[in-house]
Amino acid sequence: MSKKGLNIYRRKDGRYEGRYQDGFKSDGKAKYRSIYGKTYTEVKEKLLKIKAKVITHTAESGLTVKELFLEWLSAKQTQTKASTYANYAFKAEKHLIPAFGGLKIESLSPNKVYDFIMEKRSKGLSNKYISDLIIVLKNMTRYAAKVHHCINPIADVELPKKEKHELELYNKNEQNRLKTALLTNMDLTKFSIFLAFYTGIRVGELCSLKWSDIDLNAKTIRIERIVQRIRISDRAKKTQLIISSPKSKTSKRIIPIPEFLIKIIKAFEPSNPDKFVVTGNSKLPDPRTMQYRFKSLLKKIGLRKINFHSLRHLYPTKRTALTNYLTFVYNNGT
Repeated sequence: MSKKGLNIYRRKDGRYEGRYQDGFKSDGKAKYRSIYGKTYTEVKEKLLKIKAKVITHTAESGLTVKELFLEWLSAKQTQTKASTYANYAFKAEKHLIPAFGGLKIESLSPNKVYDFIMEKRSKGLSNKYISDLIIVLKNMTRYAAKVHHCINPIADVELPKKEKHELELYNKNEQNRLKTALLTNMDLTKFSIFLAFYTGIRVGELCSLKWSDIDLNAKTIRIERIVQRIRISDRAKKTQLIISSPKSKTSKRIIPIPEFLIKIIKAFEPSNPDKFVVTGNSKLPDPRTMQYRFKSLLKKIGLRKINFHSLRHLYPTKRTALTNYLTFVYNNGT
């Protein structure tokens, strides 16, 4: 019978068997070995000796941080979305490999990482962005420990504490000024911003929105895609637009359309439902362009700058419960 913390069993032939982990297989799964003895105590002592050796043993991969990053990124390219891979690759190539690439993985240390954090802070990077960098680095070292059986030298490194910023939103007067400007000589750009203001959709979701996603009879908008601009890793400073599924399941949702918006939407509805709402044609909209146009509008009407994403936080909270219910129905097919 096994006891807590030890994998020891009595076999049918009367002997005791103890199992312990001995590295990993080529597919990344744990590999186990067994030892045998006439008594439970004999096997227990053998297991404890083996575990002590495993704990004190330090395998050396012989690889540099750069080599491990390239290997890890190659694996991630087949396991993650294109946008996630591009994000990992950019952070590694822009920040992490220049800082640590020449070091052997065994030479990486918490002190070196903390020095890196301080350096990035001195250059004006936010604690949130620096935390994201360290998370990527720690993901790579965990991979190295698992695949190459070496000690993870920065497993205990703590992430920098993220600053708490109060989001600056428009007050009621500023919101009314924005609404008035959007309703005056409304064009496709103003209509798109107005739609985002009253539905809370993100800029990437807005740019992926087609007229076929809007059901005026049900008075709902279906969100199931997002447009992103990602970096092309094999071409310096080159990016491309892609359409992908939202990051999380809950981001796929159905949003109710306020009654007063129906008439405005009908005024812009084209005959071809396959067209994008933002452009009115089949050309894929660029979130950067929408953000630029939003900032230009704010400057023109004399409103202080806010990010396009801030519109999401102005989305009327009284509609949240209905939105959550529709999202549940959409994702669960009920």
